[in-house]
Amino acid sequence: MSTSWPAAADAGALDGIALWDGERDRGPSRISWSGDRIEAVEPAADRYPGVAVIPGLIDTHVHLDTNAVTGAGPGDAWPLVTPPEEQALHVLGHTLRFAAAGVTTLRDLCASPVQIAVGRALDEGAVSGPRLLSFPPVGMTAGHGDLFTPPRFRHRPPVADSPDECRALVRRWAREGAHGIKVYTSGGILSMGDQVRWRNQTRAEIAATVDEAHALGLPVAAHSHTAEGIDIALAEGADSIEHGTGMTREQFGPLADRQVPVAPTLLINDLLAAGEGGVRPEAQAKAAAVVAGRAGTLRAAAQAGVRFVLGTDANGRFVRHGGQHDELRQMQSAFGWSAERVLVAATADAAAAIGRGSTLGRVAPGHAPDLVIVRGRPWLDLGELTTGNIVAVICRGRLVSGAVPAPTGKD
Repeated sequence: MSTSWPAAADAGALDGIALWDGERDRGPSRISWSGDRIEAVEPAADRYPGVAVIPGLIDTHVHLDTNAVTGAGPGDAWPLVTPPEEQALHVLGHTLRFAAAGVTTLRDLCASPVQIAVGRALDEGAVSGPRLLSFPPVGMTAGHGDLFTPPRFRHRPPVADSPDECRALVRRWAREGAHGIKVYTSGGILSMGDQVRWRNQTRAEIAATVDEAHALGLPVAAHSHTAEGIDIALAEGADSIEHGTGMTREQFGPLADRQVPVAPTLLINDLLAAGEGGVRPEAQAKAAAVVAGRAGTLRAAAQAGVRFVLGTDANGRFVRHGGQHDELRQMQSAFGWSAERVLVAATADAAAAIGRGSTLGRVAPGHAPDLVIVRGRPWLDLGELTTGNIVAVICRGRLVSGAVPAPTGKD
């Protein structure tokens, strides 16, 4: 039996539901909130048998620049011929589909003014949905980001080819309303015509970008598939490492000591290496090269204390809506972690990694009421975290998917 839930409730409560709060099992609890703030979490009698609450998942690395229905995107004609007004509806469609899978915060790491605008509308409550943080790129001509657009197409996303141009582009993105900046310290896989090992920008250009971003209060995420790229990102003060597939054992210590978050994007690299999703042969070969011999390094890195957090590269094509659940199971296998440790990396620690640890990622007073009601106990068995087992998703205190079950034994 289920009951409807107000789509835009100013206040609400779940009285007597099993709770994993982002750190530990709290048992049956009463969770009450007002607006976008949890007021109290208190012990209570169990009134929701068979279901539990966990915090909303946080995916620190997504790309919403694709068709939300077909997955067409960079490398296809779709982004080049689709007007931004239409693209915005697809960005919104992506966010709602990911929210239905329990992901209540998304960080887009190649954002444009379209994602920035959609995120702002979501924050304003124009539509009830998840949080969308936008990190637009500062990259070079013929770099990884630039090579998603065919070479003779003249209307291209902006690039920066000197330290001064890097500073200017950071400032333009800040004016636009960006939450952070993305840089590239290696080539990539799905871009056309480059190689993973290629340098992307000079050290002076990357240093200028990081310095200007930090001066404006913007964190910097560094794409890297090589050991050299990780070294550059660490030396220049990047706030997170994206992919990190070329990580060496010599880098475990600096990464662990500084607790720099690493989004490992495991699933997409495996899918690309297997040639799935219609990937081009050259991209498949690049993916196969970056995942070769990865398993032992990843487990050793996790044991050494490298800070891995949920980041999928999900774009609705290779990693589709709900693929975060598969990514978490991949992380458990790769790192040798317990189910609970993996969920911490997708909630409380992911929130801290993006600078939102005081308000997101936990079910606790003062935090946002981003709640996933799920059948089972996924902190004990990640196999129970599936889209089919998600009963309802509440974000910012509002129901965005499903229906909240009726409690039993209610007076």
